[in-house]
Amino acid sequence: MQQKPEHFGFFLMPGFSIISFAATIDPLRLANQLSGQTLYEWHFYGPADQTVTCSTGMRFQPTRRMNDTESIDRMLVVGGIGAQQESETYLNDWLQNLVRNGISLGATSTGSLLLAEAGVLEGKTCTVHWEERDQLTELYPDLNVSEELYEIDGNLMTCSGGLSGLDMILQLITIRHGESLAHQVAEHCIHPNIRPAHDKQRMKLQLRQHGSHPRLTQALELMREHIQPVLSCEQISDRVGLSTRQLERLFRQHLNSSPTNYYMSLRLEFARQQLKSTRLPIQTVAKKAGFTSTSYFSRCYKKQFGLTPREARTGVHRMIELGEKA
Repeated sequence: MQQKPEHFGFFLMPGFSIISFAATIDPLRLANQLSGQTLYEWHFYGPADQTVTCSTGMRFQPTRRMNDTESIDRMLVVGGIGAQQESETYLNDWLQNLVRNGISLGATSTGSLLLAEAGVLEGKTCTVHWEERDQLTELYPDLNVSEELYEIDGNLMTCSGGLSGLDMILQLITIRHGESLAHQVAEHCIHPNIRPAHDKQRMKLQLRQHGSHPRLTQALELMREHIQPVLSCEQISDRVGLSTRQLERLFRQHLNSSPTNYYMSLRLEFARQQLKSTRLPIQTVAKKAGFTSTSYFSRCYKKQFGLTPREARTGVHRMIELGEKA
């Protein structure tokens, strides 16, 4: 006897990530196709029932109005650039009402920020894209925010975005319809290794560095782990068992940079992410990036990126505003 299909709602926020969206909806389609049954059905929703433009400029028309959720079993908020700024009282009320009506919630990427704003994450474990984790924990310090690829906690599921949504949906398929179907779906997605939730969001450093010298990799890990307080080249050399000269030679050979310059680039990139994803004062961002002088931080930042930290932050907010008006 065929079981009742599970109805998904996809609430698309302006600027949502198309890859994050596709990674969560296409496995449902494939599960239907490969099982020969209608296991899943889905509908699209948008803010105020309006057409939504995704990250690539494609436009999506909602297939249902926001007040038409009676048949929905699970509502997935698909996030993207500016998702937090899109939060409105009506949206918070709507999400809270879904919970009251027994509808399970989920989110991809920055969609977790919207769920947090609505107050529906309390007492739950959630995750978010690694670039946005600082913002989420800064705004909602009492939330339990993990660094997992995805989290399934009772009637809540969240993923970090990108292809992690595929692994999350494959886990749901496994729970509801068995491992065999989930593996068939994964194989059709050319995704031979279904990742567990505890897999890292970010690529291993040695892979990012193309399998560099092991002691160079150790030095890079030390730098990433000590954005603040900053280690000296001598301290790094001692910890990896090299002389300062040997360390400098490895950096020149593999990265075409000096240890000092590479370390500075890491700290400035960290600062750029902080400026983009948090509302911390620039002075605080400077300290978190290992700078004791805000003016020196600003000079280094401008030399690296061509604009000051204040200009960078203004530019991010301006981009969000333009996205809202598009």
